[in-house]
Amino acid sequence: MTENELEGAFWHKSTYSGTSNGCVERGKLATGRQAVRDTKDRERGALVFDADIWQNFVTGVRNDTF
Repeated sequence: MTENELEGAFWHKSTYSGTSNGCVERGKLATGRQAVRDTKDRERGALVFDADIWQNFVTGVRNDTF
């Protein structure tokens, strides 16, 4: 991942965070990959995942298989 890959990302704050700022944001990148960052410390950077790995993670969470 490069710093440029995060530029122009569309960030979405988790709906579970409510009005607090202590949650995570997911960013959809132009490359199709997904990024995750801490809402209260955005400058710290992000973790970036290939689309298929991210989808497997989301499916596992939804199915409670983790």
